[in-house]
Amino acid sequence: MLTRSPIQPGTPRIGGTALKTPHFLLLFAAMLVAASGNTAVQSVMPAIGRAMHMPDVVVAIAYTVSAVLWVVMAPWWARASDRRGRKALTLVGVGGFVVSSALCGLALAAGLSGWVGAGLAFVLFGLARGIYGGFGSATPSATQAYLAGKTRRSGRVAALSSLSSSFGLGTVIGPALAPLFVFPPLGLPGPFFGFAVIGAAVWIAVRRWLPDDTVPRHGRRSGHGAAMSYPSAATTPTGASVVAATSPRDQPAMRWRDPRIRRWIVAGVAAGHAQAALLTFLGFFVIDRLRLSPLGSEGPISIVLMAGAAATLAAQWGLIPRLDLSPRRMILWGSWIAALGFAVLIAATDLYGLVLGFALASLGFGFTRPGFTAGASLAVPLTEQGSVAGVITAANGISYVAAPTLTMLAYHLAPALPAALSLAGLVALAAWGAQALD
Repeated sequence: MLTRSPIQPGTPRIGGTALKTPHFLLLFAAMLVAASGNTAVQSVMPAIGRAMHMPDVVVAIAYTVSAVLWVVMAPWWARASDRRGRKALTLVGVGGFVVSSALCGLALAAGLSGWVGAGLAFVLFGLARGIYGGFGSATPSATQAYLAGKTRRSGRVAALSSLSSSFGLGTVIGPALAPLFVFPPLGLPGPFFGFAVIGAAVWIAVRRWLPDDTVPRHGRRSGHGAAMSYPSAATTPTGASVVAATSPRDQPAMRWRDPRIRRWIVAGVAAGHAQAALLTFLGFFVIDRLRLSPLGSEGPISIVLMAGAAATLAAQWGLIPRLDLSPRRMILWGSWIAALGFAVLIAATDLYGLVLGFALASLGFGFTRPGFTAGASLAVPLTEQGSVAGVITAANGISYVAAPTLTMLAYHLAPALPAALSLAGLVALAAWGAQALD
């Protein structure tokens, strides 16, 4: 039985799909809240860690738990989207985000208020973040599968690309809204509660107005979902998940060691680790370089994050379509531009320098991510696009498993060390890519 909907029969529909525009916007909102809510808290977590006198590496470890669970569970949810109702899994994903955000806020508020010790507060925070990684990762695959099942094959790529753009938009909206929720009595944990409320509103709207897609036991659904990499500020989808969602399911698994794609995957993982390192230490770096107190640092950090997200979107939505670069040139140009950004960050002493450095680095990564995606995709025939898309998605996510913890260990030795190591790695990538990539 279909859920009642207030949408009238004459409501406009998205091009190429049987899905009505308001229903598409519900799917878009579910994806948007998952991305924006995650990136929003990146602007306050360094300040919270410092306010609670916790080692910086502990903050990174808490995020690592979430990233690992996302990488592990996202493919499982993508497969489950073919067997279970897509609306139900969308509710699971958004619900996981809401519960995780609320519990994270409660754990951190308890620690900041002295109700529990800082160590216990961060243990509870890590467990709550795990809910987001484990259950929130259902949102992308479920919404993709829902849209794919309502869209003709000829229009499926365009429709899924429009839906996936919500992740990129969320990387800008999240940091922009985060400081607005930092006010008494919520304080620094305010963004967690604020986005939990927004997520709850989206959950209710999806539950109430998105039509059910349940089919008979032996029925068939024409479309499936695909895993997406862990959402982080200044990181937008590369399109691999869209390809995976539009490819047949009965393809053999492809390994990253496949000689046709190995060099492209190595390039993507190398650049991805530099980007993950940057996103991990940036908030702490802003606090230390500007000598900020924890409360009040969320504003400058958000400004820097928004500049990076905007630069990434400018590269992927504006420059790449106009420059018509080859995958090799995207990786080479991106590596050099990102390396320049790290150099500017190392020398920066004010907010302008930090904004410029992070924007340049993010602009470079805006080239490298689609560069290695396109290179790997072009290296295999059309019949294997779904398989290679799965490898690309895994490569995007794996960067956030070990890099955050290792980055903060290096940061403890010297605040500029992670930036210097990333700069050196990008220069090495550019030099190697000039010889190895074709």
